[in-house]
Amino acid sequence: MNSPPPRERNEMTASRSRFYRPALIAAIIALLGLSGFMQRLLNNDRVAMGISRGEPLGNSAPPVLVFTTVALGGFRGLIANALWIRAMELQDEDKYFEKVQLADWITKLQPHFTTVWIVQAWDMAYNISIKFTDPRDRWQWVQRGIELLRDEALKYNPDEPLIYRELGWIFQHKIGADLDDAHFYFKSQWAKQMNDVLGGTNYEALINPQTEDEKRRATILREKYKLDPVHMKEVDDEYGPLEWRLPESHAIYWATLGLKRAKKQEQITLQREIYQPLQLAFQRGRLIEFTVGTNRQYQVGPNLAMIPHANKAYEKAMLEDTEYSNHIATAHKNFLKDAVYFLYTQNRRADAEQWMKYLVKKYPDATAYDARNPSKPAEKIADLTLDDYCVAKVTEDIGETSHTRVQQAIEGFLINSYYNLAIGEDDQGIGYSLLAEKIWARYQRETSRNKSQTVRIGLPPLQDLKKDTLNQFDQTYNPILVAQLHTKLGLPAPVIAPTSPPTNAPAASPPPGSSPNQ
Repeated sequence: MNSPPPRERNEMTASRSRFYRPALIAAIIALLGLSGFMQRLLNNDRVAMGISRGEPLGNSAPPVLVFTTVALGGFRGLIANALWIRAMELQDEDKYFEKVQLADWITKLQPHFTTVWIVQAWDMAYNISIKFTDPRDRWQWVQRGIELLRDEALKYNPDEPLIYRELGWIFQHKIGADLDDAHFYFKSQWAKQMNDVLGGTNYEALINPQTEDEKRRATILREKYKLDPVHMKEVDDEYGPLEWRLPESHAIYWATLGLKRAKKQEQITLQREIYQPLQLAFQRGRLIEFTVGTNRQYQVGPNLAMIPHANKAYEKAMLEDTEYSNHIATAHKNFLKDAVYFLYTQNRRADAEQWMKYLVKKYPDATAYDARNPSKPAEKIADLTLDDYCVAKVTEDIGETSHTRVQQAIEGFLINSYYNLAIGEDDQGIGYSLLAEKIWARYQRETSRNKSQTVRIGLPPLQDLKKDTLNQFDQTYNPILVAQLHTKLGLPAPVIAPTSPPTNAPAASPPPGSSPNQ
């Protein structure tokens, strides 16, 4: 068979090219459209069958996300996997800025890929923030990690408990703990933000705002911070009274939301996310606000008022979750041991005795270790007097480097000092004061060996601690005792400085047990 002449072959080839390329383009468009259509049907079937981890993106998703989801169909998973492998390589190379950008692409391709959201937020709050020396720069990245989980990850994964847990962890650990050199700055900035949106208000005003100011605050609370005042009140009723200017309260808030969505095997981690910050909120959940020059600063102290509610919450959890009741019981026992000790050091002996009886009845095998006798095994608390148990705890606390516990011990001794001076027991009062000074000096000496450690976990100046504790005494004790103390110290009559009221609307009267006759 003879082939056509070269000129005719070229004309035939040119003719096919004119139709071939448009046909290929049309086929590609049609196949992409078909792929998107089938993907949408598959997504709807997955949701209907309950095998999807999230709802369809909806109209609120960014256009680029909707496009990649529809256009790439099932291929976006392959691309996301390739990008994830590259992200892990960047992590090994300590290139976190590039990794965050890559993770941003992955979340746009696979918005229901929970691990990527969590790792990306961790990188921002931890790995990237510490690369900056200025606390203001660090704080921006910590906030960005929170916003990523709270504002974006939960939008596409509202029923994913791991995201709630991670969000609570950043509040509890990154802001609440003292492992970052800038943790005081983080706490201060968060307290100021919450003070601006919550200060001077109460739950009812936030749930049903009436004035323009209340409506503005309620809107900011819901839209910017994604906090539902109804759930805040529920959390406070169960665990409180909580101070919402402190990070531990927000850790509990997000963990309780996640717990409502968690499966059985996921609940224990979220319960820990409640018990750990709950214990911290008790140990340091009272915010003390004061002004130095023109700067508003914050200190924290024990929130003894939350002991009864927190105790009920522990017991309720043990009854409802029998599978993990042993884990919860351990946390409950530690909480009760601290409650007895804190009440004792804050000169609330009657309450301390009451809770110690409860502790021994509930946990008869509970033990305490006396640091004064390191060769002696731990003793049963049931065999100790209240004094012996608390003295053992004091020696244990002042021997460690937890600035929270040491500061609490110092404030407790100062309160006892002021109380004894007020009632005329001067020798006892001076003795407590000298002991507080020795504990402060010893701790500062131990931590000053490392300069960075001094900044991170150093105590405030002793005079500031004395001033704060005296102010606490003035606000909670009988006015007659307060007047006697000021006379004894040669100080003018106390002037209670106005402070922003706690967000949980504190009682006007002193907390139960603070009366000197108890």
